[in-house]
Amino acid sequence: MDKVDCVVIGAGVIGLAIARMLALAGRECLLLEAENHYGQGISSRNSEVIHAGIYYPQNSLKAQMCVLGKRQLYDYCASHHVEHERCGKIIVACSADETAILTEIESRAKANGVTDLVRLSQGELQAMEPELLGVAGLLSPSTGIVSAHQLMTAFLADFENAGGVLAVNSPVTGIRPLQSHYQIDVGVGVDNQSYSLQSNVVINSAGLDAQLVAATLNDLEDRSIPSLFLCKGSYFTLSGSSPFNHLIYPVPEKNGAGLGVHATLDLGGQVKFGPDVEYINSLDYEVSPDRRGDFYKAIRRYYPALQEDALQPGYSGIRPKLQGPADIAKDFCVQNGIDFGLPNLINLFGIESPGLTSSLAIADYVARLLLIGNEA
Repeated sequence: MDKVDCVVIGAGVIGLAIARMLALAGRECLLLEAENHYGQGISSRNSEVIHAGIYYPQNSLKAQMCVLGKRQLYDYCASHHVEHERCGKIIVACSADETAILTEIESRAKANGVTDLVRLSQGELQAMEPELLGVAGLLSPSTGIVSAHQLMTAFLADFENAGGVLAVNSPVTGIRPLQSHYQIDVGVGVDNQSYSLQSNVVINSAGLDAQLVAATLNDLEDRSIPSLFLCKGSYFTLSGSSPFNHLIYPVPEKNGAGLGVHATLDLGGQVKFGPDVEYINSLDYEVSPDRRGDFYKAIRRYYPALQEDALQPGYSGIRPKLQGPADIAKDFCVQNGIDFGLPNLINLFGIESPGLTSSLAIADYVARLLLIGNEA
């Protein structure tokens, strides 16, 4: 049976960032991906926004990882020629009663170390974005956009250049703790073969499948694995040229499930609106045209000039949420196996937005946890 030093499960942006970090640190690393290509899940179905770290509770992992990861990501993109743009975003209050929410957002952002927000009056809002309807706004100049595909490709290049190996069509079907390492069973892929290997370190970054992978560990109690809620977000694209120069966000939804139907730009200048929030029971990526009416209603609160038939179904993504529809928002869950008698095992659950922005910071955080586990 083959044995390696480290195995990372899941080649999305988080798994790639972690595997890259391990390989660059001189660790022998195998990256296992169930699909036939890297980055086919959550990482390829998001808004590609570099978040500033505005909304998340103070001292939460989301806040810490986002604020640190944003700086790391801008530096990485610049040095590795990954296409990106620091275009900025405006959070708009569409009515007078929403201005108090802007004040709360600004206060939370400052607590998180985001000190570059600029309060905008109605006149300033109109001058910056003539098509935008609102009574006040907050400008976040450090929000941007990035090519997620180019970023993942750059992470993979670093990983492979440092000696790492990516194995696609390699779904993990079981993890068994042995005396000082783990046996990993890999199911049947396109080659119609299954195999097993051993590894000293296992990192479960399987995204939507993270709970399923963790459940194969007999030594990990079921109550230690958080529940998974599938939360779909659909996007509609705008026909024609962009009416905006910045990303445009309404004030976020009160339950914390989403940031409202916002307008984002891609690097080619195409405008897309979304995502909305729809809890579902099984994977379904179809964008229903029936949702268009709700999108028109939400968007016209801040963009009243939106024309009929201007929205076309785009794509959808599914968030791996740890809270249900009626629950309060939950933080990232980065579980150190040493707390369960499983040293050198890390499970990552609920890595939704701002996971893309936080990817490099999360990789560093996992490295610190592994160091603690190895010393224990």
